[in-house]
Amino acid sequence: PPLGNRMVLLHVLHALAGAMSIVCGLGVLLGIAYTVAASVLVGRFFSRPAAQPREYPGVTVAKPLHGDEWQLVQHLESFFVQNYPGPVQHLFGVHDAGDAALAAVETLRARYPDANIKVVADARLYGPNRKIGNLVNMLEHAEYAVLCLADSDVLVERDYLRAVVGALQQPDVGIVTSVYRGVASPGFWPRIAVAMTNYHFLPGVITGLCIGRARPCFGQTIAITRATLERIGGLARFAHHLAEDHALGEAVRQAGAQVVIPPFVVGHACVEETFSRLYAHELRWSCTIRAADRLGHAGSVLMHPVPLALLALLFSGGTAAACALAVAALAARVLLMLKTSRATGAGLRGAIWLPFVDLLQFFVFVSSFFSSHVVWRGTHSAPFMGVAA
Repeated sequence: PPLGNRMVLLHVLHALAGAMSIVCGLGVLLGIAYTVAASVLVGRFFSRPAAQPREYPGVTVAKPLHGDEWQLVQHLESFFVQNYPGPVQHLFGVHDAGDAALAAVETLRARYPDANIKVVADARLYGPNRKIGNLVNMLEHAEYAVLCLADSDVLVERDYLRAVVGALQQPDVGIVTSVYRGVASPGFWPRIAVAMTNYHFLPGVITGLCIGRARPCFGQTIAITRATLERIGGLARFAHHLAEDHALGEAVRQAGAQVVIPPFVVGHACVEETFSRLYAHELRWSCTIRAADRLGHAGSVLMHPVPLALLALLFSGGTAAACALAVAALAARVLLMLKTSRATGAGLRGAIWLPFVDLLQFFVFVSSFFSSHVVWRGTHSAPFMGVAA
């Protein structure tokens, strides 16, 4: 009887492995179809013409600062060299008047003596989201009705303000936000972060937009008018949100306006110099997406054809069909990588690590289903509200 039980158990395990092989194989086929479709959609998205402004109103660029970040001067300076004929005010906000980031502002003040620059040092907070507190304090000093809220680690092209103002002037538009590509600081893990951003996040967002599944609003850059901001109750109401950008976009949609993403990318600095920091950042983002759209997040398993193909290979015992699926999945991912790089001008940084990146991204995806809290500025927070549960 013991031998008989072991034989039954082996038959059961063999049947389960076969079933899992079939399930993973179907997932790979659907994932390949998704990946090829994403390759086409990315090219179409960035081939669209950007809306041009009818007029050039004054713009206040508000940037919350904290600390001496990597290439801070270069990132801030990209907003000073805009091909925009209208007046631009540059607002910089800190919570501490002695913040090291202000040295970069003084460098820019010396380089651009005619620029309209104002620094706001104000320690007031309105909730646990310090970025929102910084922005609320800054916007009390905003001179213009068009507000551009941009993170300090963002790098933009010279026509950025033209593009966002042109989009903001279209009918029923309440917010203009931007998709972004990674810009790597020196080191191995920043290059991995760039590959995760450029070859997974970016095409995933664009595909979601094209099929009507994604409703993003990215805090890297947000353009909004003062009238729209007042219409939704001001920024202070978002001071208890971890994902304040998503909440801001949803509030604008609920007010009857659109959140628009023009056909260009901005650069976002990837500076996670250790695996633990990169993993914590990616897990936070994945948990936030899961909280916003559970069904869509679950369906995004199809964005991982290479890991699914490896699972099919494992469960099948290495059959020829499973090997062929693995090769096809990797080829589809390479195609998407090349199409995305060409469409965005991002280059192929980190491309050699694509299989490793895909496995790491899949690990983060799976981990997101077992995590209810994320680390945010050193504290454990629920994915949407900034207050720890």
